[in-house]
Amino acid sequence: MMKKLLFALSLLLFTIPVSGRESTNLFEIIPHPQEVTTLSNKGIKYNELRYLETNFKEDIVLGNLLDNLPRSKRKGKGIILTLSNDTKLPESDEGYILNTKSNSIQIEARTLAGLFYGCQTLQQLMEDSRDFDVEIPTMRIVDYPAIEFRSIHLDTKNHLDRVEYYYDMIDRLARYKINAIIWELEDKLKYERRPEVAAPNAISKQEMQALARYAKDRHISIEPLVQGLGHAGFILKHHWELRENIHSDWEFCPADPRTYEVQFDLYRDALEALPYGKFLHIGGDEITAIGIDERCQASGKSPFELQMYWLNKVCQFAVDNGRTPIFWDDMPLKYAGLWNLINSNDSMEEINKKWKTDKLEEAISLFPKECIYMRWEYGDATSAGNIKVLDWYQENNLKVMGATAAASGHSTVLPRNNSMANYIQGFSKLIAKNNLEGILATSWDDGSPHLETVWRGYIAQGEYGWNPTKRTVDEYKKVHALREFGFHPSQNLTSFIDDLEEAVLFYDGALVTSGRRNPAWQTRDFTLIELPSADNSIEWSKKYKDKISKAKQAIKEYDSIQSKINRAKSEALRNRYTIAIYEQINELIVYPSLLINSLAIYDSSTDKESALQELYVVCNQFNSMKMNLEKVYSKTRLLEQPVGYISDLNHHNHLAAKTNNTDWMYLYELPMVNKVLRWIKAEAQAKGYKLFK
Repeated sequence: MMKKLLFALSLLLFTIPVSGRESTNLFEIIPHPQEVTTLSNKGIKYNELRYLETNFKEDIVLGNLLDNLPRSKRKGKGIILTLSNDTKLPESDEGYILNTKSNSIQIEARTLAGLFYGCQTLQQLMEDSRDFDVEIPTMRIVDYPAIEFRSIHLDTKNHLDRVEYYYDMIDRLARYKINAIIWELEDKLKYERRPEVAAPNAISKQEMQALARYAKDRHISIEPLVQGLGHAGFILKHHWELRENIHSDWEFCPADPRTYEVQFDLYRDALEALPYGKFLHIGGDEITAIGIDERCQASGKSPFELQMYWLNKVCQFAVDNGRTPIFWDDMPLKYAGLWNLINSNDSMEEINKKWKTDKLEEAISLFPKECIYMRWEYGDATSAGNIKVLDWYQENNLKVMGATAAASGHSTVLPRNNSMANYIQGFSKLIAKNNLEGILATSWDDGSPHLETVWRGYIAQGEYGWNPTKRTVDEYKKVHALREFGFHPSQNLTSFIDDLEEAVLFYDGALVTSGRRNPAWQTRDFTLIELPSADNSIEWSKKYKDKISKAKQAIKEYDSIQSKINRAKSEALRNRYTIAIYEQINELIVYPSLLINSLAIYDSSTDKESALQELYVVCNQFNSMKMNLEKVYSKTRLLEQPVGYISDLNHHNHLAAKTNNTDWMYLYELPMVNKVLRWIKAEAQAKGYKLFK
């Protein structure tokens, strides 16, 4: 009892500052409200609230705790939701004012969206009151978003999750005031006009419409992204006649009228499947070959003119169908010779000396004005080059939106760098400061990390898209632990996530001497480490001294991480499945180190038979590790492509597209274990060892 009392008191002291002044650390809500003023009156506990009263008839999604209250006034303390045109309210349609008093809680807003977001804040306050047995302090919150369009990216090019997971995802995003999903559909929509494009397990248009309606009720729009011109393998593996290069399914031929017949049919199906949005993302990035075939050459247009011809055609389609087109912006910048400069580490002074936009200025008439140019930068968006190009867009009256990353294509297993939160914050600050069109946190499926590992980045976009300046990344991570798992910020019970982000660096290349697991580059060729010889020369241990040392350290780190995960599992109030995913990742990334350590023990052992027996045991542990991981992952994810699925010719050069089953997850482990097992059996047979009991 005393321990519980002290814990509740620590939360109260942590969350309530000096009375009567605005605070930036009053309580731990995600996203952090814009303005908070505390009062000195007695607070109110969540279980003292007896009813919910409104002045409107429309239905509104409230959240579990608020839904439990009757919707009519009765004796006791209540919650009052009010639609109002009061001039004191924030101008934003998503803004609200929340007043907590000792005898009631009032939320006032101009729109149902504002009331909805006020309720999301109240839900979190009620959670803490319930979980830690503390009062909701008396306060006044005036809140509104810094960025109007706050979106996350759902990339299902390689794998789908179970449909029910997407419904849960929508609820979770709404809780953190994300108001849009840009869904990269590829072949995972059951297209009706072009059924050959749809994968056998694609989601039907009717199910997509139901998801979109569910999201709309929670003030989230789902916007389709259907790749075009480039990244078109999911289409061109069926339509060879439309390829720019007959040997590649990467690019459409922009000069062939049939390109647009196919492209527009896919767009129409996508817009019908997701009918409540206002955007159509048309892709258009990373073109590697254009203008090389006879059709393009006969057009008399340059490669850049062909790119912009395609862009104008698809943008006009979007506008004609009531959508604003969004376009990845890299190709015009590459055409202008600015790409390397924008992505350099040069100072603003150096950038200004080298900055030449002659080609862009000459071609400005080709840029469709109705289009939003999505400036993607997955690292430091505050670099001089990125700021310079954002200024150029605004100077030329072109609309621009930012794209950062909750999971970049370069990460396997899980995102890195504090779940990319520092980069998300940096770009969100720029978007808010320059009043740009919005922000997107991408989550590329190249290495297909389980989405539970991406959520800390997604939620960071909720935090910094709404309010990019109030919290540091370290502060955000502590509050994330509270909101997602119910951990008090002072406990630091999610530090295992940071530990895993560090540990995965050795795992990436532990078993190879050349090659990269990184899904975006050079994943086709690799060289596994050699195996020890049967003599006692320990030459193998000398050769791989550095790997052995790192493997031993990784095993120690595994034990430390597992201890932290065990405590987190026992203390968590919610989202234990997320912790279970991280636990399986810990098992996965330590396995190469266990194998290297066993090889080192064999190499230096004088009892080769016993050492070989132990190595055999470690090899067999791989199958049980794999089975356990996939059992946990499959609770939400569809792990394998369906029977009859046709892979893209180029495989996007992505790790997750390498196999139709789950073998891509063990790119180095599977061949290494098989190599070691063959060697063990050969050694056992040659020496007469009895290993296989």
